[in-house]
Amino acid sequence: MGALDGMAALVTGGSRGIGRAIVTRLVADGATVVFSFSENKDAAAEVVAAGDGKAFAVQADQGDLADQEALFEEAMRLLGGLDILVNNAAAGTTGPIVDVTPEMYDRAMDVNAKGPFFAMRFAGKHMRDNGRIINISTVNTRIVPAMASLYAGSKAALELFTKVAAYEFGGRGITVNAVSPGATDTQMLHDANPGDTFESTVAFTALKRLGRPADVADVVALLAGPDAHWITGQNITASGGLML
Repeated sequence: MGALDGMAALVTGGSRGIGRAIVTRLVADGATVVFSFSENKDAAAEVVAAGDGKAFAVQADQGDLADQEALFEEAMRLLGGLDILVNNAAAGTTGPIVDVTPEMYDRAMDVNAKGPFFAMRFAGKHMRDNGRIINISTVNTRIVPAMASLYAGSKAALELFTKVAAYEFGGRGITVNAVSPGATDTQMLHDANPGDTFESTVAFTALKRLGRPADVADVVALLAGPDAHWITGQNITASGGLML
């Protein structure tokens, strides 16, 4: 038996990278998972095919609240309830502050902060008691690089929402935590750092390699499981020792 047998999970942004690894791990642990994807139908179909009938894809843009509401409705129809929410979908917007447009600002905040906030609002109303909410943040809220004002700022808001939600939902046994990956070998990382070999990052990391999506999924699985019932309001750094 898996640690999550009988559990119903919703994962945003589950067709690639860290989100895909999270969906794969939750299914392996016994959960039935609905995940969203924004554009890549082929990638989403691959995740569904590998899910052995326990993974379901719904196209939705986390930055669009109408899309998100439709996602929630379809998830409840498919799952019949909700035990686990993982807010993973993100916009990796980067660039110097002087080049930021209002449209760039709104998009980053809509996807990385507003969308997860209203997903937690939905979970607060519909999640079963003793559920789990896990928000994917970033070490860039503490190791702050140039060009990351929108990404780091929007994720910092998500981290604060996590703490407040932990207080508000705790009376029902619902835990709310964040996971902050370090440099993880995903397309988003490479898109945000074109041409970077990441040798200096690896050199400063205790475990001497880039993270893999499955490394982060392992931490999410821990927080989603029964053994994490006494962990809430925390931000777990999953960086291989990039921050010591």
